[in-house]
Amino acid sequence: LYRGAEYVVDFLPKVKIEVVISEDQVDAAVEAIISAARTEKIGDGKIFVSSVEQAIRIRTGEEGPEAL
Repeated sequence: LYRGAEYVVDFLPKVKIEVVISEDQVDAAVEAIISAARTEKIGDGKIFVSSVEQAIRIRTGEEGPEAL
């Protein structure tokens, strides 16, 4: 209800996927996501590629690539 008028806003459903992989796998992962997600319609989404400085597996204490 806004200023006495009712209205409906239809939002597109969203999914957030976070993937941490080694640098040599980035191109293949991006291509796989694009291949699976592209519909050529509004809402296909975006892919952001960024660096992860460090990874630590809490349970075992493993660090770096071993933690992945």
